[in-house]
Amino acid sequence: MDPVVIIAVVAIIAVIIAAAAVFVALRAAGGGNSRNLEAAERLAANQAELAGRLTQLNDNQGQIIRTLEERLEAVSKRLGDGLTQHTDRTGESMKQLHERLAVIDAAQKNLTDLSTQMVGLQDILSNKQSRGAFGEFQLNDIVSNLLPPSAYELQATLSNGKRVDCLLSLPNPPGAIAIDAKFPLESYRALHTAKEEPVRIQAAKVFATDVGKHVRDISEKYILPGETAEWALMFLPSEAVYAELHANHGNIVENAFRLRVGIVSPTTLMATLNTVRAILKDARMREQAGLIQKEVQTLLEDVARLDGRVESLQKHFDQAARDIDQIGTSSRKISGRGEKIMALELADDTPAA
Repeated sequence: MDPVVIIAVVAIIAVIIAAAAVFVALRAAGGGNSRNLEAAERLAANQAELAGRLTQLNDNQGQIIRTLEERLEAVSKRLGDGLTQHTDRTGESMKQLHERLAVIDAAQKNLTDLSTQMVGLQDILSNKQSRGAFGEFQLNDIVSNLLPPSAYELQATLSNGKRVDCLLSLPNPPGAIAIDAKFPLESYRALHTAKEEPVRIQAAKVFATDVGKHVRDISEKYILPGETAEWALMFLPSEAVYAELHANHGNIVENAFRLRVGIVSPTTLMATLNTVRAILKDARMREQAGLIQKEVQTLLEDVARLDGRVESLQKHFDQAARDIDQIGTSSRKISGRGEKIMALELADDTPAA
């Protein structure tokens, strides 16, 4: 029960008790006094009114308690439902969080593996011999994916005793084309890590010197008159090095053309090999031209024989048609004679007049 209501009830009870005490005192003091009797009656009426109000107050108190209980139950239900929904949403959010954490863990693992591979690749490229092997491997992979095995030879030895990374077997002209892989990575890194202008200029000179030396080596070693084509290719296994060379060192590219050395990157090498494949296909077509002509001649002879046989068959058809016409003529003659014979028989059967 509400404390305020309890205090009110206690106060009313105290008033009733006090009024009862006053009433008793008045009756004891002057039982015959009519004025006192009226006061006592009013007091009794007030007591009765207070008792009724107390009863009404108790009823109101019960209704308030029931209303409070209903509202408290409704609030408790809404709170329970809200907690349940919040728990479900929290569980779903935790599930999604675990899934995302799993994806992040997988991505982190991939990044760790990639970092390890990058460190391994950096270790490979930091060694000159390993770097050369990396360029040769990339060259072999591109060539083997675009050309048939009969169209190239890896680590081919020329008549001068020099070994080239790849030799394309093309008919004359143009002849066999030598491809050698070069990777001037150290001078390229020095060029791009240089911060001050004097250091950068010096690094650019070193880079140009390294590439120029590779171009001269290829021109002198792998272009042999009568054995190889008049051109050779230098393969750079890095698009970045190729772009730097063509963007800022055009004189080196021009000098390479003068020395009949074409500089190619992985992308441009694939385009070149596609052209080589078309040349090989055309060469095979030319090699088969004699056989094709022979087959065409044989085909024409077969067609001529077929024409003769068709003509002979047509003659047979014409003769058959004439025979059929003659058979039709004989049939008509026979039919006419038969009709005449029938007419004679009918004349014989007619009685005389």
